[in-house]
Amino acid sequence: MHWSLIVVYVLSAVIASGHALLSKREPQAALGWIGVCMLFPVGGVLFYYLFGINRVRTRARKLRRRVDRERGTRHKRLDIAKTLLVAPEYSELARISDAVTGLALTEGNEVVPLQNGESAYPAMLSAIASARQRVYMATYIFDTDATGRQFIDALAAAAARGVEVRVLIDGIGERYSHPLASELLRQHGVSVERFNPPRMMPLSVHINLRNHRKILVVDGLQAFTGGMNIGGNHLVKQAGNKAPVADLHFALRGPVVGQIEHVFIADWAFACGEMLTSSESAPPQPDGAMCRALVGGPDEDLGHLEMVLVGAVSAARERVAIMTPYFLPGRELSAALEVAALRGVDVTIVLPELCNLPYVQWATRHMLPELLRFGVHVYWQPPPFAHTKLLLVDDHYAQIGSANLDPRSLRLNFELVVEVYDRALGRGLRQYVDSIVGAARACTRTELARRPLPVRLRDALIWLFSPYL
Repeated sequence: MHWSLIVVYVLSAVIASGHALLSKREPQAALGWIGVCMLFPVGGVLFYYLFGINRVRTRARKLRRRVDRERGTRHKRLDIAKTLLVAPEYSELARISDAVTGLALTEGNEVVPLQNGESAYPAMLSAIASARQRVYMATYIFDTDATGRQFIDALAAAAARGVEVRVLIDGIGERYSHPLASELLRQHGVSVERFNPPRMMPLSVHINLRNHRKILVVDGLQAFTGGMNIGGNHLVKQAGNKAPVADLHFALRGPVVGQIEHVFIADWAFACGEMLTSSESAPPQPDGAMCRALVGGPDEDLGHLEMVLVGAVSAARERVAIMTPYFLPGRELSAALEVAALRGVDVTIVLPELCNLPYVQWATRHMLPELLRFGVHVYWQPPPFAHTKLLLVDDHYAQIGSANLDPRSLRLNFELVVEVYDRALGRGLRQYVDSIVGAARACTRTELARRPLPVRLRDALIWLFSPYL
């Protein structure tokens, strides 16, 4: 009996290791999981079964084919003539994004920045109140504080007057607040689903593979996306807010709204199998921007966001500005930033001085000296905690949305980013970044070198686990 157990242990470790070897795209990820399975035959294999197997990819592929079949080919690939409408220096980037995403670059879109919850939430609640046909909403965190209850009431009121309301909440993210928003929404008659929730039967405990997208689409005419979840902590000026979070959200009108709506429809089908009705294409706005939705996830979209990011940085001629709360770029993106700085491009990265996940900041500090050595500028933004996700290239190109620049966003989460080709918006966002930099503190190599040895060892040790943070 003893030897039979050993044989079972060894076989399970070998099978799990073989699965990791064949299914992982990164050699360090495959090697790490093989080590876990071999060194810990029982616990390691169980850990790999729970956290290492991507069960989302196969299901997502099947549902995506079904969604595309049901929706038809309304979102067609970019026309070469439309590519030429972009500034010549960015036509190459437009072609890269087209090849990666397969979505058309749409014309005539209005993009309005909304700073913090004080600006974003009233606009979102007003849009829900004006809905006549449908409201599609997805969020990672849906707090049930006073702010969350406002959204619950607004969604319930829309459903009560006959609007088709669908709300998708991440199965892990919703547990940041109690009572659960999904329970309250159901009590108010709102159709709500949880994305990839943990289950005991059948066993499904995915800490990773989260839906981090923030989407609100109303009547197919207007959409909201960006970095904000639903909760009072984004009301930075509210008295009594003990953990304020500064962020940018965006209101959009125009044909790109249809692409954002398509992302929600696919996510909803993934969560519950229901095929929702899509809206007619929204009319173009006068003098609007050219936009396209970019999606990233651990299904066949894996690596898409990082590929477009590298392409955007490589296309820069004068300036790259990045704002992100979590900064752990992969080797390819780090190299692109360093090469851009060596080419004479002003590369500026703005990070929060106060991070809500200290261990992520520890890992970040370990990797910053190399970027600084090649001329990349890094700034610490003073509190409140800055949750903004923003990429600017030469004041003409921007990426806005939910993705951070870390492995969790670029590899493990489902994310939504909108790329915008527009000089007016680019100039406005540049002024915003410049105002932040003006109040920020520059990070220097001397500062990082002066960290005590125990702190440097801690930061380096945490950095080893950066692919899993």
